[in-house]
Amino acid sequence: MRVVIAGAGSVGRSIARELLHNGHQVLLIDKDADDVQAGRVPEASWLLADACEITALHEAGLADCDVVVAATGDDKANLVVSLLAKTEFGVPRTVARVNNPKNEWMFDEAWGVDVAVSTPRLMTALVEEAVSVGDLVRIFQFQQGTATMVELTLPPDSPFAGKRVGDIPWPGDSVLVGIIREDHPIAPSRDDSVEAHDELLFLTTPEVEDALEAMLSPGNRVPRGAEG
Repeated sequence: MRVVIAGAGSVGRSIARELLHNGHQVLLIDKDADDVQAGRVPEASWLLADACEITALHEAGLADCDVVVAATGDDKANLVVSLLAKTEFGVPRTVARVNNPKNEWMFDEAWGVDVAVSTPRLMTALVEEAVSVGDLVRIFQFQQGTATMVELTLPPDSPFAGKRVGDIPWPGDSVLVGIIREDHPIAPSRDDSVEAHDELLFLTTPEVEDALEAMLSPGNRVPRGAEG
């Protein structure tokens, strides 16, 4: 897979290293000469240019790439790169970094964004996940809000602690995709049980999140917006 990353700062370089480690081809674009230092990620290709300019994207060969990652520290630039990648070059997949959570609403298909990744929101979710028992924590949101990945640590007083996965009446549009128990991941089958203090990972939709939390953790349930 060929991936073009706009933004060669610490985030862009980290993404590049992971992709290269997994055997993909990577081109990094940045207009800051201090960031465009091939020695930092020697296996990647580099281009010193402004990724918001069509001439630079032509030079980067966007028409022949599979994924464009807009990873700059400027939300406006990330939106422009995503839109140009989709409308001018027909890139199959775009991933854009959201620096300011207030701008999340703009990162959708209207701006050519297939997947938006909000670093502040993700870090908040990870902090909440580390300290919460019985509260549903949204880890990630897919495809303009139509699906989410959420986590809930099952409290000891849950009515479903000790129950078989196949016997639990999960809400519609909810799929249990993983269980983490004592630091070990489990791919759940119908015959596996969910136990107190298991970390349960679900794919679901925003409309079902409240019902899922209320079912698994009724004692901790506080209506959204009623806190404080």
